[in-house]
Amino acid sequence: MRPLCRSAVAVVALVPIALRPGPAAAELDETPCRLLQTSLPAAYGRCATLEVPLDYDRPEGPSLELFFARVPALTANPAPDPLVLINGGPGGSAVDLYLQMRNAFEPIRRGRDILLLDQRGTGRSLAGLECELPEDFELVTASEDEIRATVDACIAEFDHDPRHFTTSVAVRDLEALREALGIEQWNVYGVSYGTRVAQHYLRRHGDRVRTMILDGIVPAELALGPDVAADAQSALDAIFARCVEAEGCGERFASLRDQFAELRERFAGGSIEVILNDPVTGEPESVEIDESSFQAVVRLMSYSDATAALLPLVIGEAHAGNYLPLAAQAELQIRALTESLGFAMHNSVVCTEDAPFFPAENDPGAAALYLGTAAVDALRAICDSWPAGVIDEDFKQPVKSDRPVLLLSGENDPVTPPAYAGMIVESGLGNARHIVGESQGHGLAGVGCVPQLMREFVESADPSAPDTACLEREPPMPFFLSFQGPKP
Repeated sequence: MRPLCRSAVAVVALVPIALRPGPAAAELDETPCRLLQTSLPAAYGRCATLEVPLDYDRPEGPSLELFFARVPALTANPAPDPLVLINGGPGGSAVDLYLQMRNAFEPIRRGRDILLLDQRGTGRSLAGLECELPEDFELVTASEDEIRATVDACIAEFDHDPRHFTTSVAVRDLEALREALGIEQWNVYGVSYGTRVAQHYLRRHGDRVRTMILDGIVPAELALGPDVAADAQSALDAIFARCVEAEGCGERFASLRDQFAELRERFAGGSIEVILNDPVTGEPESVEIDESSFQAVVRLMSYSDATAALLPLVIGEAHAGNYLPLAAQAELQIRALTESLGFAMHNSVVCTEDAPFFPAENDPGAAALYLGTAAVDALRAICDSWPAGVIDEDFKQPVKSDRPVLLLSGENDPVTPPAYAGMIVESGLGNARHIVGESQGHGLAGVGCVPQLMREFVESADPSAPDTACLEREPPMPFFLSFQGPKP
């Protein structure tokens, strides 16, 4: 029997085209390539390797090879200022973000190239920062001694010093890419943790930013972790409240809150075994749903209105003794997250930029929330052994800039609520606009007409230009009342 949750990351924390050469000033040797990710259609582009120093203070020392891809614009005469994508996580690949969400960026690609640099320690730039975790390792329930031994064994496998895989260093990589490509200015899109990278790039190289889109905002001054349980609880409460008001949902799931509370008690008392067909191989296997995997799947399903629409049904079925839908969602959601994030890079960022700024004690009220404090406690344990890395002196200061910035938030975002965007506007963005998607979750770029709104912003470089009336007409996914779908 194997557990479904092995990492605090799951509880704490997207037709061939004609290819053409890059700009004449480019120093990178771009060659035609196919961008691939399991279960997604391939994309065609031009790929290259960007060589950068491991330690910018020792340029003569070891170097890294970072994977770069250009997805060409859908025009023969693209604008000179492309759009560069920065993924979240921390630990996500920019290439994978594009493959998962390419439709969100197609309107912008009509006139501009899309640039993808897998951040050091992620995706196709992972070499040198890889380690194998034990199959039976359960981070949230492991003892401090087990966590320390596992972390020490992981670090011992690295070819590179993990202290050089932080945001402050990644921003220097981005600037090295811009210089290598000979681009005067570019447009920047960052999502989730990627908004932290984007903000620090704006701080360091604001004159090189034509426009910036921040989607699911992490304020520079905020340490992610201590507020995660409260933010996740608020989002879940909002989903439950929406169900009460939605046609059919309130009647079908009249006891939803009580059922959820009873499920929490069941899982607090022990794990439950479920026989599940593996979604990849189709082979039946015994999996174990425990308290940490239950917490993780509820939080991950809260990220999107599409999966949130399934939550009442999944909770109701589990309460009635049918744990198969819950186990299937846990397998899909947690596996996808675990496979998509660079575990070591994630730890290097969190243990440098977040954990050192946690309060000495957890909020006593967090224990009553459905996530509790287990994930934050696990992160504290990891970071007791993980080396803190490179961080610029002003990294935790608010970013001040008058460059055009568009901020996107989901009203029910369980990790970066709209209030976070308000924080960075008030603290220093003088030419910004904040757009909130009603009843939406984490990451707004792919919702309804938002791709067109982003294009209007990038084309005009004016945050006031996009007409958001179309978004106001974009309802969230209706709740599933049965496995056949929502009410007709």
